[in-house]
Amino acid sequence: MQFTEGIRGGDRKGSLMYFIHEFDPWKNKFCTCPKKYSLNPYTGCDHRCIYCYSTYIPNFYDCRRKKDLFRKIEKDLQKIPEKSIISMSNSSDPYPTIEKKYGDTRKVLEILKKYDMKVLIVTKSDLVAKDADLLAKMKAVITMTVTTFESKKLEPNAPFSKKRFEAMKILNDHDIPTALRLDPVFLYLSKDYKKVIEEGIKAGIEHITSSTYKAKKDNWERFSKIYPEIAKKTYDLYFKKGTRVGRSYYLPENIRREMMEKVKNVCDNYGISFATCRENLNMNSKSCDGSHLF
Repeated sequence: MQFTEGIRGGDRKGSLMYFIHEFDPWKNKFCTCPKKYSLNPYTGCDHRCIYCYSTYIPNFYDCRRKKDLFRKIEKDLQKIPEKSIISMSNSSDPYPTIEKKYGDTRKVLEILKKYDMKVLIVTKSDLVAKDADLLAKMKAVITMTVTTFESKKLEPNAPFSKKRFEAMKILNDHDIPTALRLDPVFLYLSKDYKKVIEEGIKAGIEHITSSTYKAKKDNWERFSKIYPEIAKKTYDLYFKKGTRVGRSYYLPENIRREMMEKVKNVCDNYGISFATCRENLNMNSKSCDGSHLF
């Protein structure tokens, strides 16, 4: 098994950190997240989602373990404030296939519990349910990503959406707060969002975060190959009429607002809180990342 080293970055005191870093190092101007830290137990992700925003990482789809992970995490934790929010994960899913064999994420959770950290897990894997016993003893919030029930073209190696909802039900049975990330939403493609929300509510979710698909050079190339007709219909909207933010291309604001309002209206009808992620639409009723559920 290949191991990778972490990329060291600075914490609030300027000290070098191994694997825990302040969230959003690029300071996205649309980011509304609270103060938190980012931790990826693995490098890369084997879900192979075509819209992935993290494939700037070399060999990203080749998921691998990190060398000396646990000792270095303990060193990092001594440099950040107590009871900080640790977000897992913001580039590599913390529950890739190899977690079944190695259990590195569970071992990381045990360390975070020892340090009394708040843990915000973002995943699209039902493997998270195997850690319900541990998460129930921690300050933990689980956010499950579900884009659509027709997910296999978009997320070839990720677990079926049905399994994700089953995992959320298990987590809620253990009194672990859960939220749904309906993210990303695709123009002309995401048509079953209401059903996704309804299934999430049946599973016990307390919050929904949503956002529109942001086109980047590499994910657009993948998306165009799988959905050529939709890519043809939306090309001008992204690259001629849309807005560039950093390395991402956004749909025009009026279209994004209309898409997000449709999702929000369903949430309002069911009395569930709603927020957008990096949309700059001023539609959030609660925290964008579900951290209010702590």
